[in-house]
Amino acid sequence: MSTESHEPEAALVELRKRLDDGLAGTGLTKTMIARRAELSRATVQAAFRPGGAAPSAATVSALARALGLPDAELLHLRRAAVAHPGGPAPVRGSDPGRPIAAWDPLDLEVHPADTAGTRRVLPGYVSRRHDQVLADAVREAADGRSRMLVLVGSSSTGKTRACWEAVQPLAAGGWLLWHPYDPTRAEAALAGLPCVGPRTVVWLNETQHYLGDPQHGERVAAALHSLLTDSARGPVLVLGTLWPEFADRFADLPGSRRLPAHSRVRELMAGRTLGVPDTFDREALRTAAALAAAGDRALAAALTRSRTDGRVTQDLAGAPELLRRYEHGTPAVRALVAAAMDARRLGVGPLLSPAFLADAASDYLTDHDHGRLDDDWAEAALADLARPVHGRQAPLVSVRPRPSLRPPGVPEPAAMFRPGPEPLLRLADFLEQHGSTTRRRLCPPASFWHSAHTHLVHPYDLAALATAAEDRHRLQWAHHLRLRAADAGHPGALVRLARGREQDGDHDGAEALYLRAADLGDVRALAVLLRRREDAGDRAGVDSLCRQAADTGDAHLLADLAALRQTAGDTQRAEALYRQAAECGADPQILALMAHLHSEDTRRQLEAFDRRLAAYRQPADRRQSASGRLYAQTALTMMREKPGGYETIDDLERLADAGDPHVMAGLAMVRERDGDGAGAEALVRRAADGGYAFALAGLAEMREEAGDVTSAGDLYREAADAGQRSRYLARTLPYGLDPDGSPTPAWS
Repeated sequence: MSTESHEPEAALVELRKRLDDGLAGTGLTKTMIARRAELSRATVQAAFRPGGAAPSAATVSALARALGLPDAELLHLRRAAVAHPGGPAPVRGSDPGRPIAAWDPLDLEVHPADTAGTRRVLPGYVSRRHDQVLADAVREAADGRSRMLVLVGSSSTGKTRACWEAVQPLAAGGWLLWHPYDPTRAEAALAGLPCVGPRTVVWLNETQHYLGDPQHGERVAAALHSLLTDSARGPVLVLGTLWPEFADRFADLPGSRRLPAHSRVRELMAGRTLGVPDTFDREALRTAAALAAAGDRALAAALTRSRTDGRVTQDLAGAPELLRRYEHGTPAVRALVAAAMDARRLGVGPLLSPAFLADAASDYLTDHDHGRLDDDWAEAALADLARPVHGRQAPLVSVRPRPSLRPPGVPEPAAMFRPGPEPLLRLADFLEQHGSTTRRRLCPPASFWHSAHTHLVHPYDLAALATAAEDRHRLQWAHHLRLRAADAGHPGALVRLARGREQDGDHDGAEALYLRAADLGDVRALAVLLRRREDAGDRAGVDSLCRQAADTGDAHLLADLAALRQTAGDTQRAEALYRQAAECGADPQILALMAHLHSEDTRRQLEAFDRRLAAYRQPADRRQSASGRLYAQTALTMMREKPGGYETIDDLERLADAGDPHVMAGLAMVRERDGDGAGAEALVRRAADGGYAFALAGLAEMREEAGDVTSAGDLYREAADAGQRSRYLARTLPYGLDPDGSPTPAWS
């Protein structure tokens, strides 16, 4: 029977009729067919359900084999069913992306299920409360309104799967899906966003790789903003996922003296995030249990292991097995994973070289274990770590960087660094997050820093580790890593070295370093050079640097330029620069400088920005820990003002028991003041384990003031290991600490 003349609706009806006829001919139930096809019961039910969306190509092919039907004809019907309503889909060869139905969700980084067979399939999907919000955004996009939504949740909580399920209704409307990733995610997004056309889903899984890119993130945010606000290019749907720590970093409002890191990202993300809980609630568990009872083996196994804590998605993603492989591995395996965890939590990666990890792992081993290593220990351990967990993930997976393949005549995006052709390693997301929590108070050993200095070549990796070493008072390693970062072209490292040259009186050397950093677009270097040119009366130099600064789009730098021009009496240019700063998202302190210029344009700019800022004042965007900090500070102030006034202690203890590390720190100060040193120390260690290392330094200051220098010194060293610098160590150990925490000798 020919299928070429079928319209989409008729083709879908015919497809389901053939599936129904095939099922009737076998005499089997849908549950039995699901098992034979290695599909979930829910997937099979959806494929047969009248009025539902067309099943995926993979589902149709699996059902055809299970029912003994010709898969070519069924796939032909399915293609007709997802064609553009009212006629053939428009030719969109220049638009990035391909039809949603043509994508395999596993290629979009959706975690597959644990199955007994060799095929990787998805478990039945359990809809939760956030799915309704996501579905509303999809409906609005289908109705012609461009939308963006970023799902925020911990690793393996179902964020990517939720996005995949949500876009399925758009497949019947001929929507495309575009997943930018080559040569890097940020570069691909920046190059392709101007080409995105209507009815396209822009898939930004792990959004931090796009918006958090140190070189391109702000420009990607600006390009997304243009896409979402251009009615001629809509409707589009932008979907992304983030871990909470990245969402917090993007949402932080800068202080009056900070450069506005992520200012465009912050404005783009305002009101466009959606939280995804770590656990299934009771309703979701009941739904999952029903799917499991209907034959979903993966969900049934996951519920058996996770029913008590509700962490079903993490179990499905293989987190327990990943953790077991790490904790029960050989000493070499544990050392390699620990080194990879430390590298990631200190800012390296995500791709790590085997040579770096092998050399870094040395001091993670005891003398006994190190002496028993074979010559090929690293290769054997890495091979063990590359074995997949339940056919899905591996603790350390080998990744070969993709070559950049572009049509003739298409320029390659500029990049400061490109990896070589050798395979690299990527740590599993769950282990990365596990290490960021369990190892946050530990300082890497000497072999880690030495291996980083020897093997790492990416300027941003080197600069991140230089800062991490400095935060931990490993000053020699910080200095040498920063030198390497500067040699590799990291603008921030060049600025830091330039400041050192200035302090040493080498103004010519500092000028050369500032110029190199400015050429790389560093706003701090541009600001310094502008002030120097202004002080020297070099008007031509000022004009040249102003044009260079304007190209950066940095709001604070533009406002700084405006202030310089205003001081010089150039009011017209000052106001133009202030307006440009406002358009780039300058904060109210910067914009307030415009007020006395008394122009109508200035007033409108201030009012418009105030409306945009209102989004940050909504209660839904406030962190619970922030209110906890405010409460703790208020309560402690009351106690200090009224000695013995303990009416708020119970409230503080309740907040501390709820897990807020800032409240724990505040309560520890009360314990210390009241003579309970052991109780205070227990609380600050809990606070440090919760990510608030400053608690250790705070207690150390109290001990130092009380004359307990020995205990204070130990606490200061612990704080340094956790990444909290202190004036005490700078004063008493100006040359830094060795990686084992002991004072290091002077160096030149």
